[in-house]
Amino acid sequence: MPYWRLSNFYLFFFGSLGVLVPYWSLYLKSLGFGPAEIGELMALIMATKIVAPNIWGWVADHSGRRVEITRLATFLALIAFCGVFLDQGYWWIAAVMCLFSFFWNAALPQFEATTMNMLGDQPQRYSAVRLWGSVGFILAVVLVGSLLDSFGTGMVPWVFLALLAGLALSTWLVPRERGEVLEHHGGSIWQVLRRPQVITVLLVCFLLQASHGPYYTFYTIYLEASDYSRGLIGGLWALGVAAEIGVFLLMHRLLPRFGPKILLLLSLALTTLRWVLIGWCVEWLSVMVFAQLLHAASFGIYHAVAIHLIHHIFTGRHQGRGQALYSSLSFGAGGAVGSLLSGYLWSGVGAAVTFTAAALMSALAFLITWRGLRAQDW
Repeated sequence: MPYWRLSNFYLFFFGSLGVLVPYWSLYLKSLGFGPAEIGELMALIMATKIVAPNIWGWVADHSGRRVEITRLATFLALIAFCGVFLDQGYWWIAAVMCLFSFFWNAALPQFEATTMNMLGDQPQRYSAVRLWGSVGFILAVVLVGSLLDSFGTGMVPWVFLALLAGLALSTWLVPRERGEVLEHHGGSIWQVLRRPQVITVLLVCFLLQASHGPYYTFYTIYLEASDYSRGLIGGLWALGVAAEIGVFLLMHRLLPRFGPKILLLLSLALTTLRWVLIGWCVEWLSVMVFAQLLHAASFGIYHAVAIHLIHHIFTGRHQGRGQALYSSLSFGAGGAVGSLLSGYLWSGVGAAVTFTAAALMSALAFLITWRGLRAQDW
């Protein structure tokens, strides 16, 4: 298993995400966009995940050329993003982000399938590879956060562009998969999707990611409005991902011991608590620190369990489309709905109520998991 060559991709991909998620909204704000427009532009990035991963996943599953598709997607994403330097109007930025994210969002699901195939009969080792994405996220968040006060938000797109270039280069370090991954088994993908447990998993993933909408779109703006320095804000983002790394290091032991259902319920319960704390206790730094530590549950545990379940559900030629469906329905549709709703709620009812709405979404996901998943199914 080419551990370091796989890890490089995650390092750069989530390093770029460490610029996009915390600081892109700040950059958009510096261009003069209001909360609703920022919510719409952030939602566009998520919305392309509804379509793009499924198109590229179908191509990958039928061609068996996942690594080559990942290389092409990252290169085209790099070229498309250069458009942000040509104009700063709302519709131009919207068009560029749609085109860029159509390619960028295609890369990760196919690489996830490649990673799981290369892990072979040791899928629990996924977290040990994926944790380098968390390292990349932390490095990007801390570095950009520490430089913003000195160089301003105008540096954000340039740092992001540099990381995209690193991402495109990293795909050439990954060897092609062996031919046996092209075997077809498991029946029609529609037969898989009709299973109640599969519907439950995908619905829960959608709701949990939708609940992250206010966090990914407005957390930085929220803290800045509450008199947190940009350096401290970057530190809080990094703390959350550091907690995520700690969980990734333990998941190879936690999954066999407790099983996916119990871990998923724990993740959803702690996610609900996290949104309530962020929404109503922003003035207390100690509470914000604790809330960021809960990122270990709201993303770390959840994502490791979700990847485990998706790999278990979608086998053979369905792997690419399975990862694409997970990405499109959770990070895509869920992220878009969450970002869009948070943009409208933020202006209308304020931050506290917006995060309360997020907590209600994750609480609903908890109830659906409790009733809809059986431990013996996995």
